[in-house]
Amino acid sequence: MNHPAMSIRIQAACSELIWVVQLNLMWLVFTLAGGVVLGIGPATVAAYTLARRHARNESFQAWAEFWAAYRREFVRGSLLVLPPAVLAVVLVGNYLYFSVLGQDAGALRVTTFVALLALAAVGAYVGPLYTHYELPLWAYIPKASLLALTRPASTVLLMFTLWAIVYATSQLPVLAPLVSIGAWISVNTWLCLRFFEENEARLHSEGNP
Repeated sequence: MNHPAMSIRIQAACSELIWVVQLNLMWLVFTLAGGVVLGIGPATVAAYTLARRHARNESFQAWAEFWAAYRREFVRGSLLVLPPAVLAVVLVGNYLYFSVLGQDAGALRVTTFVALLALAAVGAYVGPLYTHYELPLWAYIPKASLLALTRPASTVLLMFTLWAIVYATSQLPVLAPLVSIGAWISVNTWLCLRFFEENEARLHSEGNP
């Protein structure tokens, strides 16, 4: 017995998987092309730019558009992404160090973990915000912080999604170079676009501009 609806769903799932793998590969290639430090910012912004277009069902040439966004956002992307990325590396290093020290550093370990969680919650909004709204560069972190605080349910959903991807990657490290980054950016963008739409609808209903 044929099930056209099931076939369509399977085809759509395969298409999304291919997209996630491709996005992951583009992010890795262009991050490495910039020597990681100079590449991670523009590569991340380019990935979020294409993820937003994909979520809006736009058609585009992925590699050409990624390269165009990468060049266009080379400076601003670095200024946006590098500071929180460096802070995340420092916090992870501190957390691992305090973990080795054992119970004597228990309070410092917990404090560092809370700081990491807060950084992740704010950072989850930054990429989608940057590609969806035109704001001064300095305004994205405060805006993301406000969203993380005022939309707790959305923030919890984003953190759960991030945790699920990190956990799956820790169990199957091969996922990291294949799908993990692309999966996070795609799902993160898809969820945030819906959060933004809900927020805009709420503000409009309240009579705010």
